Amino acid sequence: MVHVIVVLFILVTQVSAYRPCPKCGKIKVPYPLSTDENCGDPRYRIYCNNGALEFMSAPGFYYKILSINPKANKLIIKPPLIQENTCYSSDLDQGGLMLDENLPFNISTRNTVMLFNCSDNILLSPLNCSSSSFCREFEEVGEGCGCKGTLCCHFLKDSSMTSHRIRARLGGCTAYTCVVDKQPDEPLESWNFGIELQWLPPF
Repeated sequence: MVHVIVVLFILVTQVSAYRPCPKCGKIKVPYPLSTDENCGDPRYRIYCNNGALEFMSAPGFYYKILSINPKANKLIIKPPLIQENTCYSSDLDQGGLMLDENLPFNISTRNTVMLFNCSDNILLSPLNCSSSSFCREFEEVGEGCGCKGTLCCHFLKDSSMTSHRIRARLGGCTAYTCVVDKQPDEPLESWNFGIELQWLPPF
């Protein structure tokens, strides 16, 4: 009898673990993403806060999830705000975006990152910090105006770079934003602002 109960418990646990989570606001939460211990896979934890779906970084900063593509195992989060009249990203105190390397998420290679208010040390890097950098266009509008005239650069987040971090810090670059799948000569009004993350499928 005890053996039967144990088997049933294991089966029920497995069934609940493979159950997709309910919608959060208007966004579906596909398996293996999990907003609750009773659905999805807990290693793929995201959060439903007041009807908004969010991703939490390793230091505990929440980023709004804009979209999810379950077929590609990818989701897009909203870049941090650049605070008004400053050139500081809202996640500056956390060092920028940092993913837990023990979890199955990483930053995809389709992200063009723009860094602002950088120290001169960045000129020693291979990043594009010229007057033709995409970051100069962003400085002319909206929240980018607070960074106008600062040293800024852009780069494509490729496979040779860490796939778990976009750094922001005092003494380095204090602000950043990101565009997914940026095309050459694409006008700013068509930019897809976001940070694309991808996840490894469950074993």
